[in-house]
Amino acid sequence: MGASTAASLPVELQPATNISPTPEALERSLAQHFGFAQFREGQGRVVAQLLAGHSSLAIFPTGSGKSLCYQFTALHLPHLTLVVSPLLALMKDQLNFLAGKGIAAASLDSTLSPEQSRQVMQDVRSGKIKILMVSVERFKNERFRHFIESVAISMLVVDEAHCISEWGHNFRPDYLKLPSYCQALKIPLVLLLTATATRKVKLDMARRFAIDPGHIVQTGFYRANLDLTVLPVSAQDKRAQLLQQIRAQSGAGIVYVTLQQTAQEVADYLKAQGIAAGAYHAGFEDRQRQAIQADFMADKLQIVVATIAFGMGIDKSNIRFVIHYDLPKSIENYSQEIGRAGRDGLPSHCITLANLDGVNTVENFVYGDTPEFDGIAHVVANIIEEGDGRQWEMQPTRLSNASNIRQLPLKTLLVQLEMLGAIKPLYAYFAEVKYKFIQDQAQILAQFDEQRRSFLNSIFQHTDFKKVWGTPNLDSLFQTLGCERHRVLSALNYLADKRFIELETKGITEVFEVNSAILQDPGLAGQLHGYFVDKEVKEIARIAQLIRFFELGSCLSHNLSRYFDDQQTPSVCGHCSVCRGQPAKLGYSSAVQAPTDAQLRSDITELRRHLGAKGAEPPSLESASRFLAGIAVPAFGRYQLRKLPGFARAEQMRFAEIKARLARLWTELNQEGVA
Repeated sequence: MGASTAASLPVELQPATNISPTPEALERSLAQHFGFAQFREGQGRVVAQLLAGHSSLAIFPTGSGKSLCYQFTALHLPHLTLVVSPLLALMKDQLNFLAGKGIAAASLDSTLSPEQSRQVMQDVRSGKIKILMVSVERFKNERFRHFIESVAISMLVVDEAHCISEWGHNFRPDYLKLPSYCQALKIPLVLLLTATATRKVKLDMARRFAIDPGHIVQTGFYRANLDLTVLPVSAQDKRAQLLQQIRAQSGAGIVYVTLQQTAQEVADYLKAQGIAAGAYHAGFEDRQRQAIQADFMADKLQIVVATIAFGMGIDKSNIRFVIHYDLPKSIENYSQEIGRAGRDGLPSHCITLANLDGVNTVENFVYGDTPEFDGIAHVVANIIEEGDGRQWEMQPTRLSNASNIRQLPLKTLLVQLEMLGAIKPLYAYFAEVKYKFIQDQAQILAQFDEQRRSFLNSIFQHTDFKKVWGTPNLDSLFQTLGCERHRVLSALNYLADKRFIELETKGITEVFEVNSAILQDPGLAGQLHGYFVDKEVKEIARIAQLIRFFELGSCLSHNLSRYFDDQQTPSVCGHCSVCRGQPAKLGYSSAVQAPTDAQLRSDITELRRHLGAKGAEPPSLESASRFLAGIAVPAFGRYQLRKLPGFARAEQMRFAEIKARLARLWTELNQEGVA
């Protein structure tokens, strides 16, 4: 795979500080490097803005060529383009595309061997690699930060950029740190990419990166080739209806489900009916997921039955249908998922087999991510007690278990504490650093001058070896020689790059600066809990909004486009179930089976007895409600609560109903000494 550099570009396209390439020159370069005669709608404007030095936000429908905006621009910038992407599959697909065009690109990710990672970093340093793709979590990697700080970067690209907005449907707290990373690395140009952004979300994204609203490029959202159908169906009839719909279609399709178990069960059912189907979900090993995706791309599988883990970055143009077997999580998720159909512009069908049975399951994902007040108070107290008034060290898994807060909401909590000024991230380091020699010590030391040789010899002498592998004693090195941790790690990284040693690093520990005055505010935990409760209310409302959308009495295509701030769509599309005179009314397949009060009392009595035997605190109303709903949190695994017969006893009920039922019994249970 050859590298594309500025020197190989046409003269009129070589980087300049005061001259932007002409549209004609850009199209000649597009044909030369990508084989396309002209840009799609919006692409040319985004590229021109970037090459003129203007950071931009591009909002294009799924499959409309967002990635080309950065891929093309990267060739005409003098230094590296760094791309932050949320999914490994997304990176691999884009890397394969770039390799096919002879464009030097790579990723640094968990699938690479140490030797492969070293090679990528060497190629980036030498300028051979023009595009480097990483996940946002990579910035927490101590070795990566040392590496990337030494590289000149022309542009930062944030794919699926809606993840940065707390108003968005897929908020990821680590994305909030990208603006500060961008400033620290002195990256002059930013491109944000997304397919799904409401007006509030797009303005929020632009504000965070100081992108002028005039440099937001949004193309039309409406896709005339997608036929949208909402089909009310009971649970008893759902499989038969799914089979009927699939047999009425031709070509490849995706069936989306909510749970991993459902993916496997539905795929097995379809296979038993003679359909080439395979399941895909996050519970599979990477190799198994990659094999399923490869078979689907090669048309060896007609259908993939998948959770939302499948689809992002899937560049298969001939997907003829997308069926939602279960309700999607939100209108944004629905839009993304149906957007994978018909990318070749040919007619394609998007069918939702809808009822209200799965609403509680979708809602429970939200409720499970709302920390209890006591958990938040535990985190604040931990920072005060272990932070010695200056710095606080934190290992995410350990704190998640201790506070009973899932890791994603724990990240969100820490970001909120940052935004309030209570803590400030300083750096992260590896809890475990070890190495082994590939070459003889004497041979290694002989490669360096006297000063460096002395420093390296000190590292080797202050290393505790157990057989082959050794752990450098960083405290001893600091006390004896005053060697800072980052200097030792940089030296070991260099030796690893040169293949003198093999280096392994594990267990991220994050270090924060502490503002004790803010942390000791007695209202802080309540304020933070209020933030999460407010977020929970908004997310539950988002699910209700989805149900309202499916039950609309006016054109689905028109309303979907308006939701994403596209006001130019026809009011009647003529190719949705509402326009065909078939508006949907959703209901439950059968009456919800709710446990009796006596059963609830028995379950909570057993729960309290079990926790007492484990030396744990009695359950709160919130914890007890989650237990009955089957919503897993860290403490449930630690205390083996899933094994109790009452776990998920009320899983058919919606969480708000469970909590209300239990609240009515709570005073009585307290009087009995049960809760």
